[in-house]
Amino acid sequence: MTPRIEPLSEPYAPEVAERLEALMPPGEPPIRLFRTFVKNLPMAAGLNAWGSYYLSRQLSLSPRDRELVIDRTTARCGCEYEWGVHIAFYADRVELTKDQIRSLAYGTASDLCWNAHDAVLIEAIDALHDTSTIDDVLWPRLSASFSEAQLLDLCMLSGWYHSISYAANAAGVEAEDWAPRFADFLA
Repeated sequence: MTPRIEPLSEPYAPEVAERLEALMPPGEPPIRLFRTFVKNLPMAAGLNAWGSYYLSRQLSLSPRDRELVIDRTTARCGCEYEWGVHIAFYADRVELTKDQIRSLAYGTASDLCWNAHDAVLIEAIDALHDTSTIDDVLWPRLSASFSEAQLLDLCMLSGWYHSISYAANAAGVEAEDWAPRFADFLA
């Protein structure tokens, strides 16, 4: 992918360096996405509040459920950049198998690698992506596994990562050198 908006490179202006530091874990160099987003500092400042919530313990979803939502959403949006970053950082931590990673990129909720809990979550993300809602058939099955707070979080989290995907795709953010690609998980 050829960048349409080039990420900033060092040296950074002090306010840019401060924002990049706030967006990354301590000691980690800033990723291309954030170096692109800081070209609009007010927008990048908003990322910290939302991004911190969605990657924090305050989120009512488990870390595994959070990653399933993010990975499926970004895969459905065709955002190899964000999908690859999350697979690289979190797949092992939340114990995603290679078959599950492949399914998130290419499969369906009915793939044999999913238990009933994971499958209904993936169905919900697909429904949100395809129709911008969850129908009256899926909702009762979903609400049997998730609290109201979790239902709200999964809807907002999916929407948040649609926004991230739109911006990363449209700006042409190049994949990180260390991040996996969709093709790495073709059968």
